[in-house]
Amino acid sequence: MPSSSDPSEPWFVTAFRADYRDLYAHRDDHAAEEEVDHLIAHGLEGPVLDLCCGFGRHATAMTKRGLDVIGVDLSEELLLGADPRLTGRLARCDARSLPFKRGSFAGLVNLFSSFGYFGEDGDLEVLDEIARVLMPSGVAFMDLMNPEFVRATLVPFSRREEQGVVLTEERALEDDGLQVVKQVCMTRPDGEVRRWREEVRLYTVADLTGSLQEREIEVESVAGAFDGRPLAADTPRQLLRLRRR
Repeated sequence: MPSSSDPSEPWFVTAFRADYRDLYAHRDDHAAEEEVDHLIAHGLEGPVLDLCCGFGRHATAMTKRGLDVIGVDLSEELLLGADPRLTGRLARCDARSLPFKRGSFAGLVNLFSSFGYFGEDGDLEVLDEIARVLMPSGVAFMDLMNPEFVRATLVPFSRREEQGVVLTEERALEDDGLQVVKQVCMTRPDGEVRRWREEVRLYTVADLTGSLQEREIEVESVAGAFDGRPLAADTPRQLLRLRRR
């Protein structure tokens, strides 16, 4: 039976159901472990907050590397799908209001384009919370889409199949290119259909630097990928290494 997004819910509630994992089945544990190795090599240490952890791929990899990690996400369904090794290390909460004391974490990660969901004011509230829970001299990493790359390479429509699940995605830029919007349709082998919308605001490093500095956070370096390549027009990611003053 077809189902669509509930108009009474924010998109970031409707989108991240348990079946969201099917959309990114190619993002596997091995990739998460390589990415965590890069973060550790560049200064990540515990205790770590995995902000917007989803079903905990990176939190699990950090635990394997011996880091003391807590993962948080708004999606109860994704949290319930986490590795049993994370039992007792996950919490459901909104990134704009974290249930932790000031200076609780020496490290923080916000990965896989998990920023830009709440509008400009709401996104600033997320930065407020990042600054609040980081210890002085704490290190954070933010993994964002590269706006220049997205605008130049946006594919209006795509169709693919993952383990019998057919996914179609329609993409567009809105708000003078400041926001990327995606309409997703997921069709399961039994004919069940689910549709939802995603809306992510695109931020450059320059867009964020002033807001971060106001919160006593400095941008120490920026890479274009987890392999450390420099940020350029043809790199899809912006990996920011931040430090709390």
